[in-house]
Amino acid sequence: MNKKNCFAVLFMTAVFGFSACAKDPAFVQVASSTIPAFETDFTVAAEKTVNAVVCIKSYTTRSRNQYNGGQGYDPFGMFDFFFGPGQQQQPRQQPRQQQKKSEPVQSGLGSGVIISEDGYIVTNNHVIDGADKLEVLFNDNSTYEAKIIGTDEDSDLALIKVDAKGLSPITFGDSEIVKIGEWVLAVGNPFGFNSTVTAGIVSAKARSLGQNGKRPGGLNIESFIQTDAALNPGNSGGALVNLRGELIGINSAIYSNTGSYSGFSFAIPTTIVKKVIADIRQYGSVQRAVLGCQVIELDAKLAKEKGITIVKSGMLIASVNDMSTAKELGLKEDDVITAVNGVEVHNHAELVEQMNKFRPGDQITVTFVRDNKKMSKSGTLRNMQGTTSITKKGDFSELGCAFMKLGNETKEHLGISNGVKVQGLKAGAFRDAGVKDGFIITEINGQPVNSTDDVEYIYNSIMKDSDEDKVMFLTGIYPTGKKYYYAVNLSAE
Repeated sequence: MNKKNCFAVLFMTAVFGFSACAKDPAFVQVASSTIPAFETDFTVAAEKTVNAVVCIKSYTTRSRNQYNGGQGYDPFGMFDFFFGPGQQQQPRQQPRQQQKKSEPVQSGLGSGVIISEDGYIVTNNHVIDGADKLEVLFNDNSTYEAKIIGTDEDSDLALIKVDAKGLSPITFGDSEIVKIGEWVLAVGNPFGFNSTVTAGIVSAKARSLGQNGKRPGGLNIESFIQTDAALNPGNSGGALVNLRGELIGINSAIYSNTGSYSGFSFAIPTTIVKKVIADIRQYGSVQRAVLGCQVIELDAKLAKEKGITIVKSGMLIASVNDMSTAKELGLKEDDVITAVNGVEVHNHAELVEQMNKFRPGDQITVTFVRDNKKMSKSGTLRNMQGTTSITKKGDFSELGCAFMKLGNETKEHLGISNGVKVQGLKAGAFRDAGVKDGFIITEINGQPVNSTDDVEYIYNSIMKDSDEDKVMFLTGIYPTGKKYYYAVNLSAE
């Protein structure tokens, strides 16, 4: 065989995976050494994770106009936070007029990941937001009712728990060492098809959704792992794992014009997940530390304007707040932050991801460029109030309950513009006053409430004021539509 023909066959071997020169030993040897083999066996990762991912059905005690006509939950235009419609599992559901108002109706479908043997499950906040009841279906078809332990709207994460033992928790991996191009598996319940596994690669890291991912009244959702693994409504809260079956992210969003998968999906990395869940379990709320400076992503134009030549990327400081960590570190306007605790940061999403790992009071080392010289300084992180205190949201032991934010559709159904729902009622001031589980508080002492923060602020104001009677006057409504008023005595006996 001449050299020209052999070259043509070598090309076919490389592209199509076969060789017409198999009888030529020398050629076969060249071909096998030229084309490296790689293994894409996903079975081990799939076997290790399917039993650690659950299906979460949310119910509301209202008749809902069936779930956007069967489309995925799409509050942000093209970016879909894919909370699956419950109707697709119940096509023969009773007509709305035949359902009682107080009867729980399935309003959505999502996924969750078991993180402990005793029943703790992590999922997306938007999966459980506004739900009156949560039902968890395991891979062995066992079903449990779940209670909400805590939520964090800013990171779109939530922690729930079922009363079960001996579960199969997932193994956590390190999302920081994940590489672009690495194979990953997504495990979830798209359209209600339990324990579905899809494969893809990591397309990008530290991806910011920008304004498209901004929740009304909340912070930007930053620093996603971008993949091309096929995800659809119902995958929200499911697992993104590496080929070792280790969790590297919680699936949260897709880029879509239709509400279904069309190319890219996004997962919250485990660096953020571990910190948020640990804070919720330990403190009841997420402890966020801030540098206390305003920053802009450095680009070629900015670098030229500022005369910066030593670096091409980083976070240019625009201003520094008083009583902040940045002030303590001696950071100044036009400094360029390039690393946090030795981890390089090239854009805003990467900086946010690193800062999400820390709590107020933690020590931090910031590397930055000033006058084209690299410098590093260390200091103590503070919270947004400028202190190193750890805060415990919703620690209302005297009240004997917790509070859950309402979804927009619940508010619309009840004809209210704000409110928080009482849940987990136990012995305490609320029960003594006659308040029952599910009561929705719209006002306390004449002030509108729409979050646990609002309740906490009013509660603290009452307890600090020594001249006033320590009483909470509650105005609200039950899911049945009946309005009630309660007076909750907070005075020590």
